Amino acid sequence: QVQLVESGGGLVQAGGSLRLSCAASGRIFSFNAMGWYRQAPGRQRELVAAISSGGTTNYADSVKGRFTISRDDAKNTVYLQMNSLKPDDTGIYYCNAKRGVSPAYNSWGQGTLVTVSS
Repeated sequence: QVQLVESGGGLVQAGGSLRLSCAASGRIFSFNAMGWYRQAPGRQRELVAAISSGGTTNYADSVKGRFTISRDDAKNTVYLQMNSLKPDDTGIYYCNAKRGVSPAYNSWGQGTLVTVSS
């Protein structure tokens, strides 16, 4: 099992910045993908950004140019730098770690709330 703990959420004004962190522990193996998802009130959970073990990144169109995902494998931590925040970025942000080959896993954190005021 892989455990994920997010931190860094909070209340920020539109145009501001936040940095989310996700620390992983447990039976972590190489060749995994890490990602950030968010769920706004009344909406489905959606992918915000993902990063492969090789460093390839993928972003939702709505955050391209504003958010940056990175990972530090030595610290088993993934980050999400969020700049130029908008009220539409409000939601619970969840960290995800997945590995498709044996031993496979798909783990989620408990989520951290990000609120962007206008």
